[in-house]
Amino acid sequence: MASRRRRSTLLAATAAGALLTVLGSSTTATAAVRTYPIAPGITVNVRTGPGTGYSVVRVLPVGSRVPIYCQTPGTTVTGYYGTTNIWDNVSNGEFVSDAYVNSGSDGYVADRCA
Repeated sequence: MASRRRRSTLLAATAAGALLTVLGSSTTATAAVRTYPIAPGITVNVRTGPGTGYSVVRVLPVGSRVPIYCQTPGTTVTGYYGTTNIWDNVSNGEFVSDAYVNSGSDGYVADRCA
């Protein structure tokens, strides 16, 4: 009986450790995503794809910050922070031109989107 109890305790501890490892990993990955401010004093369109020809799904209000999960080339846009063809994936399938995001870089600040 004691041996069975020991095995049950060991199994429960192993399962709890595995769960903590998985949760810790996803928390770490989420924490790695940084947010960046959009251009001051203006609103910015969020689109369904990396270009001006894609539909606008919402508008970011003045003073917003956006997470950048990945970046991809698209339509070239001239905006507050210059001219660029880099588009920031700010959520699942929603993009903002990097010309309106203060990412502090002339290049990619996140991995390129797959």
